Order: sequence, then C-alpha cells, then structure tokens
Amino acid sequence: MTKQVNNPLHGITLETILSRLVDHFGWQELGERIDIRCFTSEPSIKSSLKFLRKTPWARRKVEALYLLMTHND
Repeated sequence: MTKQVNNPLHGITLETILSRLVDHFGWQELGERIDIRCFTSEPSIKSSLKFLRKTPWARRKVEALYLLMTHND
C-alpha cells in the first residue's frame, strides 16, 4: 500500500469535508463562498454529496475551501 504524503486530503472522505465545512460556516455562508445551488436551495448533506461526486469543478472548490479552513485554524 502506498502512502500519499503530498496529499493533505488523503484518508478524509468527502462527507467529512462537507460536514466540517457546514459546521464551521453554516449553509448560508458556504453558499456565499461557493455559489452552487445545492448549498443555497434547500441544502442537505445527501443532495450536496450527490452533486459534488458528479461535478469535479465543484468538488475541487469544496476541497480548496476545506484546505484553506484547516490551514487557518
């Protein structure tokens, strides 16, 4: 098994990332920071995960915000 030393997201699920972002920012601010409908119109973890798994550009934005949030903490 190879380790991904240079990947700070290795071992962290998308659900964990999204849950931590929602806990930190709340849905409203998350929707303001990343303007995607699944965050602004009746948001839920389940619907957001479904969208993010199908949409690479949105997932990259969520991961980047998570890295920024964890770096600043």
